[in-house]
Amino acid sequence: MDSDSRGSFKGSLGFVLAAAGSAVGLGNIWRFPTLAAKDGGGLFLVIYIALALSFGFTLLTTEITIGRKTKQSPLTAYSRLIGKKSSKLDVLGILSCLVPFLIMPYYCAIGGWVLKYLVVFITGRGQAAASDTFFDEFIARPIEPVIYMVIFLVFCAAVIFMGVDKGIEKSSRIIMPILLVMVVGIAIFSITIKHTDDSGVTTTGLEGLKVYLIPSFKGVTMAKFFSIVMDALGQLFFSLSVAMGILIAYGSYVPDETNLIKSINQIEFFDTFVAFLAGVMIIPAVYVFSGTEGMSAGPSLIFKSLPKIFSSMGIIGNIVGTVFFAMVLFAAITSAMSILEAVVSSFIDKYGLDRRKATIIESLLALVIGTIVCFGYNILDIGLPLPDRSKGTILDSLDYTTNYILMPVIAIATCILIGWVLKPDIIISEATKNGERFGRKGLYKIMVKFIAPLFIVFLMLISLGVIKF
Repeated sequence: MDSDSRGSFKGSLGFVLAAAGSAVGLGNIWRFPTLAAKDGGGLFLVIYIALALSFGFTLLTTEITIGRKTKQSPLTAYSRLIGKKSSKLDVLGILSCLVPFLIMPYYCAIGGWVLKYLVVFITGRGQAAASDTFFDEFIARPIEPVIYMVIFLVFCAAVIFMGVDKGIEKSSRIIMPILLVMVVGIAIFSITIKHTDDSGVTTTGLEGLKVYLIPSFKGVTMAKFFSIVMDALGQLFFSLSVAMGILIAYGSYVPDETNLIKSINQIEFFDTFVAFLAGVMIIPAVYVFSGTEGMSAGPSLIFKSLPKIFSSMGIIGNIVGTVFFAMVLFAAITSAMSILEAVVSSFIDKYGLDRRKATIIESLLALVIGTIVCFGYNILDIGLPLPDRSKGTILDSLDYTTNYILMPVIAIATCILIGWVLKPDIIISEATKNGERFGRKGLYKIMVKFIAPLFIVFLMLISLGVIKF
């Protein structure tokens, strides 16, 4: 299928906003602040930014450039890149498509949870959401979570159904500026709040901001420092949407005349900026009401801890909660759209399906698996064993498989392919085909050949529990 039939972004801004929207997802909102609070605040920030400028730039550049060079989706791009069919590269393409295929159902389930909370706060029932049992009782119901999941999925599918420029690009141009305004607004509000406890001690958001921004070296040994580096690397690895097929798919829609390096720099900045603001949004507010001990990882931060904080704000809490969950919903939608597009584009390129048929097929598959994911908290709550010897839900199993096994494998294989088999110049020449300057060329070569794969191997071994700190 030619590029005209596949569609393309009409401008570099649309591409940047779409790719940044993919990167700015739920992980940035609930995982970044938690790790920053745990890992010395400013110390974590400095390490994260350094990795974003090196490791993140390398993986972003590699995947987006593969997409533009091949004009193919993740399922078929790797074989096209080498110029001939190869069973090994076919496997890499299959894994790159399998990741978003497995992520989409449970991401829609979580998107449904966000939608539920937005409805609760819009209808003025924020106090109910602050209950210790509200979230657990909601996901324990068999039907209601499925309904919200379906609504979320249908909206995302409708955008993909409309195509690249009329769907993804147009919606990103609307949603992303609104999302950014909301993030900045909530961040400003967070640092202005204050609370006086029962003993008369007043804590302010500015004090929480200092905890977030000022590096803390208390108790930082070499082992602890390396642990912080791995935390920052893991957050960066997952927040940038690398090894998920998304950036390859989006890159395939980028016109040849686009300044790819400039666009990648903008995506890199946008993701890092929003991740930073996520910390400003959450850490000062949580610190004011609960101290750093109130920071919790994963969905419990959004669905349990923050509703309690909104409830403590009184009447204004409903308004703040509404804006917050609207912002989270927009972030979830932009990410889910990109995940869905990675699979849909693969179906289009591999099997010659038209966009509408491919979208319907993938949406129905996501609906079936997403329903099973929702049932994993009630009628199918059986406690599945995970590779790290713990037990989890169906969602936990899918998340672990994709994030801690498949994605690192794909990233390592891609680095080996580009760094050692095809050589880095294949990426550099495509990225500079219009005479653009590749400012970090030397760093890119060293990262893709040596440092990036080594870091990812360490990250994978830590995730699997082979290496412990």
